Amino acid sequence: MVWIGLDDTDNAESRGTGSLARRIAHDLAADFTVLGVTRHQLLEDPRVPCTKRNSCAAIHLDSDEVDQGALVSRVREIMTSDFQPGSDPGLCVASYVPNAIIAFGRFTQVQLVTQQCARSLAADHDIQLLGLGGDEDGVIGALAAVGLAAQGDDGRYVQVGTVRELTGLLPVPALISAGVSAVRTLDDSSVNQGLVLTDKLRPARRDGIPVAVVQWDVDHWLPLKLN
Repeated sequence: MVWIGLDDTDNAESRGTGSLARRIAHDLAADFTVLGVTRHQLLEDPRVPCTKRNSCAAIHLDSDEVDQGALVSRVREIMTSDFQPGSDPGLCVASYVPNAIIAFGRFTQVQLVTQQCARSLAADHDIQLLGLGGDEDGVIGALAAVGLAAQGDDGRYVQVGTVRELTGLLPVPALISAGVSAVRTLDDSSVNQGLVLTDKLRPARRDGIPVAVVQWDVDHWLPLKLN
């Protein structure tokens, strides 16, 4: 596995970081197996400058052998060519994510973190972490995105399979065919029957797979949008 973390790539008028991550994933799909793109929520605090809700994004690649230098250059070129004034983008690429990076990701969800902390931690574990403009504070979220994505039980998929193409009420097998690995309730009970409202379905990342978490609503299953 290779994880690509991005953060702080947008401004109030531009496309969001998730949109850019999907664009990069589309480009990489020509040469790699892209397993999905996930969104991860970081600390929401008035002291944290952000465009909307202080989230970051991660691209998941299924690949054993990757020229990370070439991959970093390729992604960096896309990001810098789409630089948005006022943004402070960060990029992180890693194929090995130690527990310290996972813990860092969790920490950024509850506490303020400095850019120096992120850079020092990445250097200690030989993880490529780059600032690509502005004050480069996006390195914090970029490193956190990699840790949270690799941990496997955080965030939600903003792209996986053909899920974004689904609309209306569809049976559970249709979700599975589109790329959802499982449909479950909040208490982790499996759902195998019934219709699911699939408009803007965003499966949660749980147990390292995309899981549509749903609750019953009169006569169909209603998907929940979890962090």
